[in-house]
Amino acid sequence: MNNNGKKILGVITARGGSKGIPRKNIKILGDKPLIAHTIDAAKKSALISHLIVSTDDEEIAGVCREYGVDVPFIRPRELATDEAGHLEVMKHAILEMENIHGFRFDYAVILQPTSPFRTAEDIDGTVNKLFLYPEADSAVSLVEVINNHPVKIKKLNGDRVFSYSVPEVEGTRRQDLSGAYKRSGAVYAMRRDLLIEKNRLYGDHVVGYVVPRERYIDIDDEFDWLKAEYILKNINK
Repeated sequence: MNNNGKKILGVITARGGSKGIPRKNIKILGDKPLIAHTIDAAKKSALISHLIVSTDDEEIAGVCREYGVDVPFIRPRELATDEAGHLEVMKHAILEMENIHGFRFDYAVILQPTSPFRTAEDIDGTVNKLFLYPEADSAVSLVEVINNHPVKIKKLNGDRVFSYSVPEVEGTRRQDLSGAYKRSGAVYAMRRDLLIEKNRLYGDHVVGYVVPRERYIDIDDEFDWLKAEYILKNINK
Protein backbone atom coordinates (compact mmCIF):
# COMPACT_ATOMS: atom_id res chain seq x y z
CA MET A 1 0.00 0.00 0.00
CA ASN A 2 1.42 3.41 -0.95
CA ASN A 3 0.12 6.97 -1.00
CA ASN A 4 0.88 7.56 -4.71
CA GLY A 5 2.85 10.66 -3.86
CA LYS A 6 0.01 12.25 -1.92
CA LYS A 7 0.96 14.54 0.93
CA ILE A 8 -0.89 13.29 3.98
CA LEU A 9 -0.62 15.09 7.31
CA GLY A 10 -1.18 12.99 10.39
CA VAL A 11 -2.04 15.05 13.48
CA ILE A 12 -2.04 13.56 16.97
CA THR A 13 -4.23 15.96 18.95
CA ALA A 14 -3.36 16.22 22.64
CA ARG A 15 -4.30 19.20 24.76
CA GLY A 16 -3.06 19.53 28.32
CA GLY A 17 -6.41 19.94 30.07
CA SER A 18 -8.28 16.76 30.96
CA LYS A 19 -11.14 16.77 33.44
CA GLY A 20 -12.01 13.07 33.53
CA ILE A 21 -8.43 11.87 34.10
CA PRO A 22 -5.86 14.54 35.02
CA ARG A 23 -2.84 14.57 32.67
CA LYS A 24 -4.43 11.68 30.80
CA ASN A 25 -2.37 11.92 27.63
CA ILE A 26 0.91 11.24 29.44
CA LYS A 27 -0.40 8.88 32.14
CA ILE A 28 1.33 5.51 31.96
CA LEU A 29 -0.69 2.75 30.28
CA GLY A 30 1.23 -0.51 30.39
CA ASP A 31 4.87 0.45 30.00
CA LYS A 32 4.58 3.88 28.37
CA PRO A 33 2.53 7.09 28.29
CA LEU A 34 -0.92 6.85 26.75
CA ILE A 35 0.03 9.07 23.81
CA ALA A 36 3.05 6.88 22.99
CA HIS A 37 0.74 4.05 21.89
CA THR A 38 -0.70 6.32 19.21
CA ILE A 39 2.74 7.60 18.23
CA ASP A 40 4.04 4.05 17.75
CA ALA A 41 1.13 3.07 15.47
CA ALA A 42 1.24 6.30 13.47
CA LYS A 43 4.98 6.01 12.82
CA LYS A 44 4.36 2.60 11.25
CA SER A 45 1.76 3.96 8.82
CA ALA A 46 2.71 3.45 5.19
CA LEU A 47 0.49 6.30 4.01
CA ILE A 48 1.07 9.24 6.37
CA SER A 49 3.81 11.37 4.85
CA HIS A 50 4.15 13.90 7.68
CA LEU A 51 3.36 13.18 11.34
CA ILE A 52 3.08 15.81 14.07
CA VAL A 53 1.58 16.38 17.49
CA SER A 54 -0.64 19.41 18.10
CA THR A 55 -0.59 20.33 21.77
CA ASP A 56 -0.75 23.42 23.97
CA ASP A 57 1.29 21.71 26.71
CA GLU A 58 5.09 21.85 26.92
CA GLU A 59 5.31 18.70 29.05
CA ILE A 60 3.27 16.69 26.54
CA ALA A 61 5.42 18.13 23.75
CA GLY A 62 8.56 16.98 25.55
CA VAL A 63 7.24 13.44 26.01
CA CYS A 64 6.27 13.25 22.34
CA ARG A 65 9.71 14.39 21.20
CA GLU A 66 11.23 11.66 23.39
CA TYR A 67 9.20 9.15 21.40
CA GLY A 68 10.44 10.54 18.10
CA VAL A 69 7.56 12.61 16.76
CA ASP A 70 7.73 16.21 15.59
CA VAL A 71 6.04 18.99 17.60
CA PRO A 72 6.62 21.93 15.22
CA PHE A 73 4.53 24.46 17.18
CA ILE A 74 2.71 24.92 20.46
CA ARG A 75 -1.02 25.18 19.89
CA PRO A 76 -2.52 28.60 20.79
CA ARG A 77 -4.31 28.63 24.13
CA GLU A 78 -7.65 29.55 22.53
CA LEU A 79 -7.53 26.27 20.57
CA ALA A 80 -7.06 24.19 23.73
CA THR A 81 -10.26 25.01 25.60
CA ASP A 82 -13.26 22.73 26.17
CA GLU A 83 -15.11 24.71 23.49
CA ALA A 84 -12.42 24.38 20.80
CA GLY A 85 -13.32 21.74 18.22
CA HIS A 86 -11.23 19.54 15.96
CA LEU A 87 -12.15 21.63 12.92
CA GLU A 88 -10.35 24.70 14.26
CA VAL A 89 -7.44 22.65 15.59
CA MET A 90 -6.92 20.87 12.27
CA LYS A 91 -7.19 24.02 10.18
CA HIS A 92 -4.53 25.61 12.36
CA ALA A 93 -2.25 22.55 12.06
CA ILE A 94 -2.55 22.31 8.28
CA LEU A 95 -1.95 26.00 7.65
CA GLU A 96 1.02 26.07 10.03
CA MET A 97 2.58 23.04 8.34
CA GLU A 98 1.94 24.40 4.86
CA ASN A 99 3.65 27.62 5.88
CA ILE A 100 6.62 25.68 7.25
CA HIS A 101 7.03 23.38 4.22
CA GLY A 102 5.83 25.64 1.42
CA PHE A 103 3.40 23.17 -0.18
CA ARG A 104 -0.23 22.11 0.18
CA PHE A 105 -1.30 18.84 1.71
CA ASP A 106 -3.82 16.58 -0.01
CA TYR A 107 -5.31 14.88 3.05
CA ALA A 108 -5.30 15.19 6.82
CA VAL A 109 -5.69 12.50 9.48
CA ILE A 110 -6.79 13.00 13.09
CA LEU A 111 -5.40 10.54 15.64
CA GLN A 112 -6.62 10.91 19.22
CA PRO A 113 -4.48 9.44 22.04
CA THR A 114 -7.66 8.19 23.74
CA SER A 115 -7.79 5.28 21.26
CA PRO A 116 -4.46 3.61 22.06
CA PHE A 117 -5.10 0.23 20.44
CA ARG A 118 -5.48 1.30 16.82
CA THR A 119 -2.89 -0.22 14.53
CA ALA A 120 -1.04 1.11 11.50
CA GLU A 121 -3.35 -1.11 9.46
CA ASP A 122 -6.37 0.69 10.94
CA ILE A 123 -4.87 4.04 9.99
CA ASP A 124 -3.95 3.03 6.46
CA GLY A 125 -7.18 1.12 5.94
CA THR A 126 -9.19 4.24 6.80
CA VAL A 127 -7.07 6.56 4.65
CA ASN A 128 -7.19 4.10 1.76
CA LYS A 129 -10.98 4.45 1.67
CA LEU A 130 -10.44 7.99 0.37
CA PHE A 131 -8.32 6.57 -2.45
CA LEU A 132 -10.97 3.97 -3.26
CA TYR A 133 -13.80 6.52 -3.27
CA PRO A 134 -12.62 9.75 -4.96
CA GLU A 135 -16.07 11.28 -4.45
CA ALA A 136 -15.86 10.88 -0.64
CA ASP A 137 -15.20 13.90 1.58
CA SER A 138 -13.90 11.93 4.56
CA ALA A 139 -13.37 8.45 5.99
CA VAL A 140 -13.80 7.36 9.61
CA SER A 141 -13.06 4.25 11.62
CA LEU A 142 -16.19 2.47 12.84
CA VAL A 143 -16.96 -0.22 15.40
CA GLU A 144 -20.02 -2.46 15.32
CA VAL A 145 -22.67 -1.81 17.97
CA ILE A 146 -23.79 -5.08 19.53
CA ASN A 147 -25.22 -4.58 23.02
CA ASN A 148 -26.86 -1.19 22.47
CA HIS A 149 -28.35 -1.53 19.02
CA PRO A 150 -30.27 1.62 18.02
CA VAL A 151 -33.48 -0.36 17.53
CA LYS A 152 -33.37 -1.15 21.27
CA ILE A 153 -32.94 2.51 22.35
CA LYS A 154 -36.06 4.10 23.86
CA LYS A 155 -37.25 7.51 25.05
CA LEU A 156 -39.78 8.53 27.67
CA ASN A 157 -42.74 10.87 27.19
CA GLY A 158 -43.87 11.19 30.76
CA ASP A 159 -43.84 7.56 31.83
CA ARG A 160 -44.75 6.17 28.43
CA VAL A 161 -42.03 4.38 26.45
CA PHE A 162 -41.50 5.08 22.74
CA SER A 163 -38.91 4.02 20.19
CA TYR A 164 -36.17 6.63 20.09
CA SER A 165 -35.85 6.52 16.31
CA VAL A 166 -36.40 3.14 14.67
CA PRO A 167 -39.53 1.16 15.67
CA GLU A 168 -38.79 -2.18 17.31
CA VAL A 169 -40.85 -5.09 15.95
CA GLU A 170 -42.05 -7.34 18.77
CA GLY A 171 -40.14 -10.57 19.10
CA THR A 172 -37.16 -9.48 17.01
CA ARG A 173 -33.98 -11.14 18.22
CA ARG A 174 -30.78 -9.12 18.49
CA GLN A 175 -29.00 -11.46 16.07
CA ASP A 176 -31.68 -10.78 13.45
CA LEU A 177 -31.08 -7.03 13.44
CA SER A 178 -29.08 -5.46 10.62
CA GLY A 179 -25.58 -4.25 11.43
CA ALA A 180 -25.24 -0.95 13.27
CA TYR A 181 -22.02 1.02 13.65
CA LYS A 182 -20.67 4.06 15.45
CA ARG A 183 -17.49 6.08 15.08
CA SER A 184 -14.73 4.38 17.06
CA GLY A 185 -12.71 7.55 17.61
CA ALA A 186 -9.50 5.91 16.37
CA VAL A 187 -9.03 7.44 12.90
CA TYR A 188 -10.56 10.37 11.02
CA ALA A 189 -9.27 11.13 7.53
CA MET A 190 -10.45 13.94 5.29
CA ARG A 191 -9.57 15.96 2.24
CA ARG A 192 -7.56 19.08 2.93
CA ASP A 193 -9.94 21.33 1.00
CA LEU A 194 -12.92 20.06 3.01
CA LEU A 195 -11.32 21.62 6.10
CA ILE A 196 -9.78 24.73 4.61
CA GLU A 197 -12.14 25.67 1.78
CA LYS A 198 -15.47 24.27 2.99
CA ASN A 199 -14.86 24.73 6.71
CA ARG A 200 -16.19 21.25 7.49
CA LEU A 201 -14.83 18.18 9.27
CA TYR A 202 -16.82 15.31 7.73
CA GLY A 203 -18.68 16.65 4.70
CA ASP A 204 -21.72 15.01 3.11
CA HIS A 205 -20.09 11.87 1.74
CA VAL A 206 -18.44 9.84 4.52
CA VAL A 207 -17.06 6.32 4.07
CA GLY A 208 -16.19 3.91 6.86
CA TYR A 209 -13.53 1.40 7.86
CA VAL A 210 -14.57 -1.16 10.49
CA VAL A 211 -12.15 -1.97 13.33
CA PRO A 212 -12.43 -5.02 15.63
CA ARG A 213 -14.52 -4.61 18.78
CA GLU A 214 -11.86 -6.30 20.92
CA ARG A 215 -9.48 -3.39 20.31
CA TYR A 216 -12.07 -0.65 20.64
CA ILE A 217 -11.75 1.89 23.46
CA ASP A 218 -12.23 5.65 23.65
CA ILE A 219 -10.86 6.64 27.04
CA ASP A 220 -12.82 9.40 28.78
CA ASP A 221 -12.94 8.52 32.49
CA GLU A 222 -11.41 6.24 35.12
CA PHE A 223 -13.73 3.36 34.24
CA ASP A 224 -12.59 3.56 30.61
CA TRP A 225 -8.99 3.52 31.85
CA LEU A 226 -9.62 0.28 33.74
CA LYS A 227 -11.11 -1.24 30.60
CA ALA A 228 -8.05 -0.13 28.63
CA GLU A 229 -5.74 -1.86 31.12
CA TYR A 230 -7.80 -5.04 30.76
CA ILE A 231 -7.72 -4.88 26.95
CA LEU A 232 -3.95 -4.28 26.99
CA LYS A 233 -3.38 -7.38 29.11
CA ASN A 234 -5.35 -9.47 26.63
CA ILE A 235 -3.56 -7.95 23.64
CA ASN A 236 -0.20 -8.75 25.25
CA LYS A 237 -1.30 -12.36 25.77
